Amino acid sequence: MLKALFGLNVVDSLAVYSQCIPSTAASTTVASTTTTTVRSTSTTTTTVRSISSTTISTISTSIGATTTVASTSTAAGSTGTCAPNSPAPGSGTLKFTGVNIAGFDFGCNSDGSCTPGAAFPPLTQYFALGADGAGQMMHFVNDDGYNTFRLPVAWQFFTNYVLGAPIDADNMVKYDALVQACLATGAFCIIDMHNYARWETGIIGQGGPTNDQFAATWGEIAAMYKDNPKIIFGIMNEPHDVPDINLWAASVQAAVTAIRKAGQVLGNALKKVVNLDGSTTNLIFDVHKYLDFDNSGTNPECTTNNINEAWAPLAQWLRCNGRQAFNTETGGGYQTASCMTFMCQQIAFQAQNSDVFLGYVGWAAGNFFTGYVLSELPAENGTTWTDTPLVAKCMAPKAGAQKGSTGQ
Repeated sequence: MLKALFGLNVVDSLAVYSQCIPSTAASTTVASTTTTTVRSTSTTTTTVRSISSTTISTISTSIGATTTVASTSTAAGSTGTCAPNSPAPGSGTLKFTGVNIAGFDFGCNSDGSCTPGAAFPPLTQYFALGADGAGQMMHFVNDDGYNTFRLPVAWQFFTNYVLGAPIDADNMVKYDALVQACLATGAFCIIDMHNYARWETGIIGQGGPTNDQFAATWGEIAAMYKDNPKIIFGIMNEPHDVPDINLWAASVQAAVTAIRKAGQVLGNALKKVVNLDGSTTNLIFDVHKYLDFDNSGTNPECTTNNINEAWAPLAQWLRCNGRQAFNTETGGGYQTASCMTFMCQQIAFQAQNSDVFLGYVGWAAGNFFTGYVLSELPAENGTTWTDTPLVAKCMAPKAGAQKGSTGQ
């Protein structure tokens, strides 16, 4: 059976994941609003994310089975009605904890445009002056206890910047090297298509790329990884400002169908797109939430732990509706005291409510420069790696933030 995510209107940015898990697992679902976010994706490129209030993206992962993901855009969902006796909070342990390993997404913007040649593979064999992404991931697993990595990549990179072309073999060898380095750590690996429901400003299925073109790329990717239970397919990062939600649902379904034909068992997060039996069992929400004053992830100071305004209402909504969520982008100033305080509190709250929150993935390591405001890059000195203060104190599972006080 599959899990997929929706988002609530108390959260600023959501992506939806679908996870292949044992049929005995509990079901889940949600819907959200979003705000504009601006983050630098490299030393030379700035990404401006204008996320509309009707954004959701879908992903599918597999635990001991095959996996899949899709992206969707939908209106904010009903808050539902809650029974007087809501389920008790979770065990205090989050299932997924990890870091984004950025680089293959560099040179791309929130309008779906990408500059050819601007992707910087976070692997020393392909970019000698860049970060050792493989070494970072091994450190994060062995020294910090992480178990998940999100690997952002542009759709354009897959097809060598030619819309409708098959996956470029040479480019895929480079990206697959990062995937294999991730798998070698034993972690879960999210293949995240980082295109905002677009290709060069054109919206998928709505005057831009056709659904068939979108589905064809995902069908090829699925065929390559369909048998690996550690792969998570992130069909689309942060779709936004999509004019026709129903048409976007059709685009999502096209991608899901292509992956199914490649041998996947799928679930989908749009209310219109359901499991093969028509149910919404195991559909999960993925939430992107930052801690600075405008939720942009561009400021060194953090102003909130997001608990009262976002996580607590979302936890209640999830319980009332029998759903779960996964926070795959969050971060703060890497050496700022305010961010350490609020991030520790945010993670502790999520862990205390692990019946509805599956985990978090920090933004970001990979090929960012060490001075990047949200850097989670560990410093390398020979065989020794040293984490940023924020990772060391709060985000690394071995730091113990999951068990800490929320400090509300």
